[in-house]
Parts: sequence; structure tokens; C-alpha cells
Amino acid sequence: MNGLVSTGEECMSPHPDVTKFDLLNVPSAYFADQYRHFAALRECSPIHCNSGGTFIVARCDHCAAAYRDPVTWSSGKRADFARKFGNAATLYEQHSTSVVFTVAPNHTRIRKLFRRALTRRALAAFEPRIANFVDTCLDHLEATGEMDMVEEISFKLPIEVVRDLLGGPGCDRDMIRGRTLAILTALEPMLTAEQHADGNRAVIEFKQYLRDLIRRRRSFPDEASPTEVLTVRADAVADGVRLTELELLHQCIFMLNAGHESSTKALSHGVHEMLRSHGEVRRLAENQGSVDTIVDEVLRYQAPNQNNNRRSTKDTEIGGLPMPAGTTVHVIVSAANRDPRQFPDPDRLDMARAANRRLSFGPGVCNCAGISLARMEAAIALRKPFGRFPELQLMAPPEIATRLRFREIRHLHIAVN
Repeated sequence: MNGLVSTGEECMSPHPDVTKFDLLNVPSAYFADQYRHFAALRECSPIHCNSGGTFIVARCDHCAAAYRDPVTWSSGKRADFARKFGNAATLYEQHSTSVVFTVAPNHTRIRKLFRRALTRRALAAFEPRIANFVDTCLDHLEATGEMDMVEEISFKLPIEVVRDLLGGPGCDRDMIRGRTLAILTALEPMLTAEQHADGNRAVIEFKQYLRDLIRRRRSFPDEASPTEVLTVRADAVADGVRLTELELLHQCIFMLNAGHESSTKALSHGVHEMLRSHGEVRRLAENQGSVDTIVDEVLRYQAPNQNNNRRSTKDTEIGGLPMPAGTTVHVIVSAANRDPRQFPDPDRLDMARAANRRLSFGPGVCNCAGISLARMEAAIALRKPFGRFPELQLMAPPEIATRLRFREIRHLHIAVN
């Protein structure tokens, strides 16, 4: 059933008509105007009947409630993935095994093993390497006068970091990008036969790539750097249980995917919003300590991950509306992040915004395990370009990809004034 769920409120704002809005069949104007659609859902239909008996949840308090109760609202989606991919497909194997889509106790055990690889001490070793990488890119910008920020920094930096974590050679960067894009495209609501085949093939190739890395590291352990986690995680134990080979391979694939997807988009949006807000560039130059606040606000304003799904494990409710066991809700992060009930003047980018409780990386026990690494990358990649070139200019409007799950800038051309 499509349509509105009655909330007892009338919509008085000049928003798009969302009476028949369907996340699986969005109107042609959606991508150019998605925040107005989110506002309409938030105000007129905050718990919205979508196709197939699912619900769209658009208000911050409702979204946060689903996120913060992983027992009632599970991120495990084995049944959904089996229907979508077929339970013999490698895409099913990958997404149903990844920590982000597993539930306790396996989620807790796997998460423990990989959080140990991302301690403060481990992350501190990456900071000078991230800074050196950005400096090298900026040297190229100074020499040429212009660059595509997405291609030269936003994409390459997160891949470099995750590749270093796994110990892969630098020449594998483009291979990793192509495989991650194929696997993550499979998470879009609608999938073509070609995309399905590309995703399955990418998982198979990634698994072999990782097996080869493990075999080489065990044959030549002296080649490993202190920051690599692949062979360490292969032999690590949590709660008395070691990762199976499939668990290890798929968590590493997930690290490659997540490191590329969320961080790349956060970096691109951050630079773009700074270019649009020259006063904030001055604020950053005058107060280097403000960069964390700026990163938080960019993540609120342009969430890299637009929506997530949760399924109820028992009869429950959201916003007073009964939700039977097995109900799927689409948690619209970007709608929640601009909810005026939580954020004053939410459609204004405010780099000094305090108490920024944005949902971009997910609250609660299932929040993004790599958030500290992503924040470090974003802080350095924002501070250094504008510290060195305070008059950076945007050469053309950014190209926004037409993707439902991820808010992606395809190209961002910048130039030195």
C-alpha cells in the first residue's frame, strides 16, 4: 500500500506532493530536489507507507529510536538478501556475512576483533601518512593549477588507507575501486541483471585477491608493516572463537567497501561546502581546532549514506503506529539530519553548530566502527587544502550521481586562484 499514514497533523508547507511517494520508484525530479521531498515526508507523512508493506521513517526521533534499539530493530537482512540475490550468490554471501548486516552474538564478536585494529595508537600511525599523501596531491595542484578533487584526493585517500590496513600493493587502487563500486551498487533498491552479475564477479575476485595477500604475508612475514591487520585478524580470537575464513574475507571486503564509499563522499562534500562558504574557510584558518565541528556539520548537512533499513524482530511501534514483527523500515538519515525539531535552521550550513547529534554514522552499538579513521581523513583533507590555498575556487557545479542509498559527488573540479 502506498500513501500517507495519518498523524493527526495537516501539512501547510509548499512541499512536493508525497502522497504516493515510493522510495523504490522515485519521481524524476527527486535527485535534483531530494531535500524538499524529505521535508515533505517529515512534515506530511513522517511514517510513510512505501510499496511492499515497508515504511519510510523521516523524523529524527523516530530514526534514532530504530537505530538505538538493535534488539527490536535488527540490521540483519539475510532473508532480504536471499530474495534479492539468491542464497547461492556470492553477493548474498558477502552482504549477509558483513558485520554491518549481522546480529549478536556474531556481530559483537566480529566487531571486537576489528575494533582492536583501529585503536587510537593504530590510528596515530596513519596520521602522518595521510598528511603526506594530501601534501603530495596539493603539490600536483600547485603545479597544474587545477584538479578533480574527487579523482585526486577524495577517492584515492580512503582507498590508500584501507589498502595499507590490508597490506595490498599501491597498484591495486583502481581494481579496488571498480570492485567496491560493483558490490555497493548491488545495495541500491533496483538492480539490473548486468549489475547483479558484475557484483557477484567482484566478490569472487576480491576473495581471491585477499587469499593471495594472506598467503604472501604468511610466506614473507617480514614484508608486513606494523599497521597491517589482515594476517593479524586471521589469527585473532574473540570470546574464544576465531574468525572463519569466510568471515575474515568478507569483513575485509566490507572494510574496502566502507572505506571507499563513506569517506570518499564525506571528503568531496566537505570541500564543496567549504568552497561555497568562504567565511568558513577564514574560520578554519583562524581556528584549527574548529575542524572537528566542521566535519560534524558537513556529515549532518550532506550525509554520505542517505538511508538504511531495519526490520522489527517483534511486535512494536514507531511514533505510536503499530509495527508487526517482520516490518521493514527505511531510516532516511538525510531527512533526520535536517529535522527542525532537532536542528535549528536545519537547511543552513552552520560550521559552528554545537551539540550536533547527526545520525550520519549511526548511533548506538551498531555505529560505524571506522568513524575515528573517517574523521581523521576528513579533518586533514579539509584543513590542508584551505590552509595552503585559502582562495581555492570551484570551476563548475558538482556532478551529483543519481543513487538512492548514497549521496555522491562524481566530479568536483577545483582551481588555485
